[in-house]
Amino acid sequence: MKRVLQVLLALAVLIALGAGWYVYSKQPTRQGTVTLAHLQGSVSVRYDDRGVPHIRAENETDLYRALGYVHAQDRLFQMEIMRRLSRGELAEVLGPKLLETDKLFRSLRIRERATTYVARMDHQSASWKALQAYLDGINQYQDNHARPMEFDVLGIPKRAFTAEDTISVAGYLAYSFAAAFRTEPLLTYVRDQLGDDYLKVFDLDWQPKGGLNLTTDDWKDLGAIAALSAQALADNGLPQYEGSNAWAISGSRTKSGKPLLAGDPHIRFSVPSVWYEAQLSAPGFELYGYHNALVPMAFLGHNQDFGWSLTMFQNDDVDLIAEKVNPDNSNQVWYHGQWVDMTHSEQQIAVKGQAPVTLALRQSPHGPIINDVLGKNAGKTPIAMWWAFLETENPILEGFYQLNRADTLAKARSAVAKVQAPGLNIVWANAKGDIGWWAAAQLPIRPAGVNPGFILDGSTAQADKLGFYPFSVNPQEENPARGYVVSANAQPVSPSGMEIPGYYNLSDRGQQLNAQLSDNPVKWDVDNSQALQLGTTTAYGPRLLAPLLPVLREEVKDPAQLKLVEQLAAWKGDYPLDATSATLFNQFLFNLTDAVFLPKLGDEMFKTLLGTRVIDAALPRLAASPDSPWWNGHRAETVKLAWENSLTHLKATFGDDPTQWQWGKAHTLTHGHPLGSQKPLDRLFNIGPFAAPGSHEVPNNLSAAIGPAPWPVTYGPSTRRLIDFADAAHALTINPVGQSGVPFDKHYGDQAQTYIEGGYEQAHFTDEEVTANTRSTLKLLPARTPQ
Repeated sequence: MKRVLQVLLALAVLIALGAGWYVYSKQPTRQGTVTLAHLQGSVSVRYDDRGVPHIRAENETDLYRALGYVHAQDRLFQMEIMRRLSRGELAEVLGPKLLETDKLFRSLRIRERATTYVARMDHQSASWKALQAYLDGINQYQDNHARPMEFDVLGIPKRAFTAEDTISVAGYLAYSFAAAFRTEPLLTYVRDQLGDDYLKVFDLDWQPKGGLNLTTDDWKDLGAIAALSAQALADNGLPQYEGSNAWAISGSRTKSGKPLLAGDPHIRFSVPSVWYEAQLSAPGFELYGYHNALVPMAFLGHNQDFGWSLTMFQNDDVDLIAEKVNPDNSNQVWYHGQWVDMTHSEQQIAVKGQAPVTLALRQSPHGPIINDVLGKNAGKTPIAMWWAFLETENPILEGFYQLNRADTLAKARSAVAKVQAPGLNIVWANAKGDIGWWAAAQLPIRPAGVNPGFILDGSTAQADKLGFYPFSVNPQEENPARGYVVSANAQPVSPSGMEIPGYYNLSDRGQQLNAQLSDNPVKWDVDNSQALQLGTTTAYGPRLLAPLLPVLREEVKDPAQLKLVEQLAAWKGDYPLDATSATLFNQFLFNLTDAVFLPKLGDEMFKTLLGTRVIDAALPRLAASPDSPWWNGHRAETVKLAWENSLTHLKATFGDDPTQWQWGKAHTLTHGHPLGSQKPLDRLFNIGPFAAPGSHEVPNNLSAAIGPAPWPVTYGPSTRRLIDFADAAHALTINPVGQSGVPFDKHYGDQAQTYIEGGYEQAHFTDEEVTANTRSTLKLLPARTPQ
């Protein structure tokens, strides 16, 4: 027996040693010397206390090649999954459950657009050379190192990364902004199946008689596409862009006398997080940047002279179009007064463990037919998609290359004008004293009277585009007299006064920020700006409740319940961890939404509604409209039922004592890895849960979907940045999890606790401070040329 135990112990030790060596072999190398082909000179990479690389090179090409190398060793799996998602290649490694997602992304034609886009790029431009060097750095790392452990688990083969992959990822980012797939089918269904009166809660009406002649099968198509679109974005464990805050304050309003820049883009949480921080230094170029997977240009950044942040413009850059089919030829649609052929193509989708699947795709003169993803189950009406990403020149890489170097208003404006899809608000400031923001997008000119919030009729001129507006009519401000600019995803105003269709966020968050920024006696610095970024209050909850409180006071008879009603009446709309009114309000919000909308919409369309931005604005309108048809003539009874169901659910979930219904118990954040959706892998790859303050559409926008408690947070600030240009070398920043995407690395989740507690870290910038905070140095040397 003793001998057997010794053998078992030895085996256990060997297994432990083997596992330890396996994990060690996958870790990033942040110290020592590495040779890279194509380098012109040596490059130094100093890693600081958070694992952020500070890269110094003798020229820009070496700089970007080194960035690709170090980015890959921290984030190669993220790069791989991002390109596979955007190009419709996930089923090849994740199996048939991702087949429908692949079909959707193939139908968007991102792959084809990437091919034509790359072919048209100026291959002599500095931005192209930067991209090629960056991709070469990624590929050299991949070729010469062990595969990430996720590659081993999923059986992912190594494959070179290309410029087409980068543009495809840009297409995914543009698609993740687009709310049309989820919103337009819903609003059209309400219009055509329920009627004009039901549109009023969405602040819409419909003047022309009639609508689209869609069949029951067509509506099922649209519901399925909306659900698939939401699922593809939510279930892949990858960043989805949702909203953002950003503001710039002129020196006249700051304590330092120099502009102050703040920004926190709101993006779906994931492991790793979306941004990869890196300081880039070369003769004539210096930037502390935040990089997206497979993109060498920083989408956020600053140096001691200037900086910028961004928010989502949220203009409507996708139109869905119902085509009229020739009854004698199903391959033809009515376009500009005649029957026109649709084009056909086929693609093969590789599926893990199964034979490849053939996807047949069609395209009308308006754009790709998106309901072809449903195959033989599709209804009779082809639904085409017009998408700005496919239809504009969109020199977005060149635009951000220039923005990374834009130290004047004129240079920044010129760079921003090149960003055409997706729509972005870019908020910018410099040390000389300038501030500004520009809405970047190429806005289409639609025929007069066309509302692209509905599915358009392809047999008419509704879906035509009459060109694009010039950049000068986009919403924008430079050095306004009030001394600040703020962007928070609410609908902006064009200088020309024209209406800009879009799916904008509520105004409450922007109003909250604006109210505080407009307080003239306040002088701003990074300290009181932190409090502004971390704010957990808006007027949304109280203004929604105000017209319903008299109903509750009339209908609720139990004294203990009436006490809870009065507690809600006194609530200020804030979401600290210990709040109980916040928990009660959010549960009531769901039960009210469920009682009002589900009976009229049915399961699929109701789920779609909960995933749109229009529900946020609809609920206060509904509450304030006692005669809305959505109440079905039973407002008081419906409100009472929602209240009773709320209390029943909260008691079942958290116990009978309402003082124990704290927000921090109900509202939690777990950062999910793509492999962490499967137990027990969640314990290895996910980070959390953490009790989370904040909520949907407050400045600290830690958002959860409308639903029953508890509420898992889905998105929020993807970083928080504060830069006072009197001391830009000491900017503040934070990563929601950590810099590294390599499991078991010390920087995999080392900032998660600080983040959820509202803490910040310093972004080291000067050579002196970088040196003082360097924890390791990696030297990249040119490979010797054979003699």
